[in-house]
Amino acid sequence: MTPKKNIIGPQVRELRLAQKLTQGALAARCGALGWDATENTITKIETQLRCVTDRELILIARALRTKLRHLFEGNGTLF
Repeated sequence: MTPKKNIIGPQVRELRLAQKLTQGALAARCGALGWDATENTITKIETQLRCVTDRELILIARALRTKLRHLFEGNGTLF
């Protein structure tokens, strides 16, 4: 089993689906914010196969129109 490379992936997926966004649509929103993310990038983040930088965390939160702390909900962190 591959070790998890981030802790936000499942929450990114949940927030994206709650907004009825496809992975491609979320990637496009990220692109509009200056991050050249692809659908494949979002897939790897959601499945915890890819690390996420601090800058990417901020842009994902902006693209999902949510607070940064919401990306950490439901995974046992203190945020």
